[in-house]
Amino acid sequence: MPVIATTIGLLVMSNVLMTFACYAHLKNLNDRPWWIPALVSWGIALFEYMLQVPANRIGYTELSLAQLKISQEVVTLSVFVPLAIFYMREPVKLDYLLAALRIMAAVYFIFRSPAT
Repeated sequence: MPVIATTIGLLVMSNVLMTFACYAHLKNLNDRPWWIPALVSWGIALFEYMLQVPANRIGYTELSLAQLKISQEVVTLSVFVPLAIFYMREPVKLDYLLAALRIMAAVYFIFRSPAT
């Protein structure tokens, strides 16, 4: 499998876990003391790092650090927006589209010249 596809796949899985670790407790554990969601989130984050670290190590073999970071940001927004809308029931906002357009511009500028 190509390095970029492997990297993006691992980053997507990693981000799904991290997004749930960071935000799902606001919906599911909001009636518990703060330390319970913290422990649950740390437990989820352990598995997130088991995907993120290999993703970054694999991606860095063909991508520059800047390309790897902006790829991470694209994946983060791509995972966060559906979670916010469908899971957390947040209203759809024009700001999501505007943020996505700006990140697409960042992707263009970071990837327009080859990695060195």
